[in-house]
Amino acid sequence: MSPAGKLPSEAERTLVRKSGAWTNPSYGSYPEKRPILEYIEKGVVNIDKPKGPTSHEVAAWVKAILGVSTAGHAGSLDPKVTGLLPTLLGKATKAVPALRLSGKEYVCLLKLHKEMPQKLVRKVCEEFTGPIYQMPPIKSAVKRVIRIRTIYYIEVLEIEGSFVLFRVGCEAGTYIRKLCHDIGLALGCGGHMQELRRTKAGPFTEETLITLQDLKDAYVLWKENGDESEIRRVIMPMETAVSHLPKIILRDSAVDAVCSGATLAVPGITSLDANLKKGELTALFTLKGELVALAKSEMSTEELLKASTGLAATSVRIMMEAGTYPKGWTKKEYGVKL
Repeated sequence: MSPAGKLPSEAERTLVRKSGAWTNPSYGSYPEKRPILEYIEKGVVNIDKPKGPTSHEVAAWVKAILGVSTAGHAGSLDPKVTGLLPTLLGKATKAVPALRLSGKEYVCLLKLHKEMPQKLVRKVCEEFTGPIYQMPPIKSAVKRVIRIRTIYYIEVLEIEGSFVLFRVGCEAGTYIRKLCHDIGLALGCGGHMQELRRTKAGPFTEETLITLQDLKDAYVLWKENGDESEIRRVIMPMETAVSHLPKIILRDSAVDAVCSGATLAVPGITSLDANLKKGELTALFTLKGELVALAKSEMSTEELLKASTGLAATSVRIMMEAGTYPKGWTKKEYGVKL
């Protein structure tokens, strides 16, 4: 289980060094220093979704405001639900699946169908932590089959009459409306969700929230006055969206091979997450902090630190364009399959 009040994505991560390396400043770019057009095309905005529009409509407005070709949000919110809607832009949209699968936090107002003892309400809510069974509601975008979702924590914030305000951290794909219904059933009085707001999504919190108006103002300031400061404040590099994933840092000489579809070999690693597990979704980065690819690890940290050869990670989403870094190794030297 996660520490009280924390999602798995908020766990502290440390890197361990495998070998020394340096990065050539002539190639690539530190994410925050990308030219402005590239910065936008490889960016993410943490939109405060208002009540009313669908998540798809908000993403479409973001796309229209910035003039980008694509924009994808990280997990739908119902029209009446407010809060975090991280939206990836342009080339960054390839990272949407990694963010959609991350844990979420909500603040919910539950309306019980009759007033119940507060001590009992708190006790029953606590019993819903851990794995729970859920059947998606009739109005849902997924197949209606019973599935297991994990509730990382539930914190009752306030009880007033038949209203219960609580904070819940949960696995992606958890239906809070159904959770409210089930809590009501367990209490024996019935209940339904009255209000809902998302307060965390993977690595994103309310601290970086912006409104659609903030985004529009920043864009106009840049376009009309050439001032990039606000647009760089409201848009974050796409690397922010995968900061919750374990990392592997690559040598400059290994980057282009991965961008060309190669499986990462052990000699291409300079440092890695201290707790990497085999088969885990991993983010491959350059020494400048640029996202190269999302990959499945082929070895654990312990195995990688001991190995001098072999395959380390297989790319599932390539994020960087081939040719950004010079070719370092031939296919034969790299010992990989393309």
